[in-house]
Amino acid sequence: MTIAPDNARQGASPHRYRAMRDFVESTDDTIPGKFEITKEGIVHDMMSPIGRHELTTLRLRKRLEKLMPEEIVAHTGRPDVEDEPEGIMRRPDIMVIAEADMEGQGAFDPRTLIAAVEIVSRSNPDNDWVTKLRDYPLIGIPVYAVFDPRTGTGAVLTDIHNTPGGPRYATRKDFVYGEDVTIADWTIPTDGLPRYEAEGDERH
Repeated sequence: MTIAPDNARQGASPHRYRAMRDFVESTDDTIPGKFEITKEGIVHDMMSPIGRHELTTLRLRKRLEKLMPEEIVAHTGRPDVEDEPEGIMRRPDIMVIAEADMEGQGAFDPRTLIAAVEIVSRSNPDNDWVTKLRDYPLIGIPVYAVFDPRTGTGAVLTDIHNTPGGPRYATRKDFVYGEDVTIADWTIPTDGLPRYEAEGDERH
């Protein structure tokens, strides 16, 4: 669900963005789900990720960290990544980032991320396939990998370039579960990743 101010599609003013950020911070841990800020306003994924979503996150994190040097981590959880001038605050399911770039206070600078990985939410798939596909190149995340347990497919997007509509990924490599997938410098298997059950059997 998107909670959008009337003029959000034209971009939020700094004052309006700070008001939205204050609202998101005040509701963290008090309302179920995850809040993020995008060009349309506040996005609320109303269901907390459970079950197969979290299992996919865990398996991908472990597979990446098995290959990565010790100083690079596949981080899950807080803090967010934030580009205040663009009016965007996101929380990727997995952030591939150097430990040194995690130091300091507040949100991560999105341009320090090596890659962002998202597991598509059953309750709001457009957030991963549409708005993040636009937001992540805009804030400088060089690699965006999407895993979709609804279909057992995904894509890795790279090579940010400028277009009339703003920065976009130029290269997209689609995959199906079972194939090896390269995210930044690391190639991992996708076998054994769970799929969502029929509607009603899996809440997320």
